[in-house]
Amino acid sequence: MTAIAFLVLGLYTVALLYITIYCVMQFNLLYFYKRGRRSTPEMIMTEQEQPMPVAVAAAAEQSTTGTGTTITLAENDSESYPFVTVQLPIYNEMYVIERLIDAVAEFDYPKDRYEIHILDDSTDETLDIVAAKVQEYKAKGYNIEQVTREVRQGFKAGALRDGMEVAKGEFMAIFDADFVPKRDFLLRTLPFFEDEKVGVVQTRWEHINQNYSLLTRLQALQLNVHFTVEQVGRMNGEHMLQFNGTAGVWRRKTIEDAGGWEADTLTEDLDLSIRAQLKGYTIRFLENVGSPAELPAEMNSFKSQQFRWMKGGAETAKKMLPTVWRSNLSLNHKVHATSHLLASSVFVFVFAAGLFSVPLLFFLSDLIELGFSKNFFAYFLVGLLSIIAIYYVANIQSPANQEKNFGKAVLKFIVLFPLFLSLSMGLSLHNTVAVLEGYRGKKSPFVRTPKFNIKSITDSFKKQNYLTEKLTWTTIGEGLLALYFLAAVAGAFYVQNTTFIAFHALLAIGYGTIFGYSIRHLRA
Repeated sequence: MTAIAFLVLGLYTVALLYITIYCVMQFNLLYFYKRGRRSTPEMIMTEQEQPMPVAVAAAAEQSTTGTGTTITLAENDSESYPFVTVQLPIYNEMYVIERLIDAVAEFDYPKDRYEIHILDDSTDETLDIVAAKVQEYKAKGYNIEQVTREVRQGFKAGALRDGMEVAKGEFMAIFDADFVPKRDFLLRTLPFFEDEKVGVVQTRWEHINQNYSLLTRLQALQLNVHFTVEQVGRMNGEHMLQFNGTAGVWRRKTIEDAGGWEADTLTEDLDLSIRAQLKGYTIRFLENVGSPAELPAEMNSFKSQQFRWMKGGAETAKKMLPTVWRSNLSLNHKVHATSHLLASSVFVFVFAAGLFSVPLLFFLSDLIELGFSKNFFAYFLVGLLSIIAIYYVANIQSPANQEKNFGKAVLKFIVLFPLFLSLSMGLSLHNTVAVLEGYRGKKSPFVRTPKFNIKSITDSFKKQNYLTEKLTWTTIGEGLLALYFLAAVAGAFYVQNTTFIAFHALLAIGYGTIFGYSIRHLRA
């Protein structure tokens, strides 16, 4: 029995150690984020206050954090604007595709200097909706096409790859169906390509429906970290960062030099980003240029998105890590690239830590008698403190996400952050399955995340098409784990040891909430 106790303690400690190292690496990005802001102070202005560029050429005032850029060229010389192909890869997006096409057609950019290609792999009435919209804008003089394929191979990566064959643009702007880009998007992003080393310009995601529900609020809390601390921190530290699949612009030559879009992972954006940077190109992230998008409003859509991101991250890590370590990058950059590519793996260790903490609870008294001190676990609190600091800065201090009422913002953070931790832990089974499938090489289709044109609390996704009807074994497992950790909370009182009671309570709430919403949001 003693051997089993030490085995459980060892496995739990390894899981905690991995999580702590991950958190410390994230804290290092916070350091670079804060250092860059101190050295190049930036004020995020409102859209009305931003200087409106009038053409695209010699960029000015380009700071390491992507501050406002003013361009001065002859306004009437449309030939000075580079030609851009706007690619809209879609699959069955009947609720939101018109919104996207309308937004792209309103770009403040000469109509003769950009083309719109809807890369339409749809199999439902979306095809007819797009066809009608294309005819509407063609009649208005727009260069717009609906591009379809006889064989839908490679999913989104395949659509982008095949779309390149008919694209004329020197630059490729890409938007997923859930985005509503602002009119000045091209004018705010293209100037940064004046630097020939810049291969990609990525903008920050904004959230149209952030306040729709608890689920959307918690998603925004997490995404705000990636689109401030992580992306800017990596850029300021000159580490590898990534194109996020949408709301960004590629230099066409960069795509070609890096080998083009490849469909062997579910995160083709991360894959191509790494390959492009290994070719010597850089990615420029613009924290102050926001691109509004719709967050998944129902749990099963959110889980499908998480599954794709987690599994694709593991697939890309398996594919690209050997190449990264064979490259001429410095050891520091290789370590950060490894941390970046292995980010999804943290859920495996969160799941393991939760699983092994329950038997450890019952073994703890025996271990203490053998000289083990439970104060040992206090050393791992550095990880939790790091994450709290990162999320606080991203959601409270970041100029992109600052609210006018500081006290209200802090109070909201105090309430939401524990719930975020709880639901993140509750997702660990689902995401662990995704990560392990990725490393095992198990192939699965690109499962799109349904969008329902949800903007405000009055909108509803109920009785819409695209909702999941099938109850999965993973969801059943989440329900069982909720009971498992609820029993652990009760067990803490039975053995009179509350060391893990807060941890187990958060796990019970997290798994229970994920399970409850998954059942509730199934299509009746």
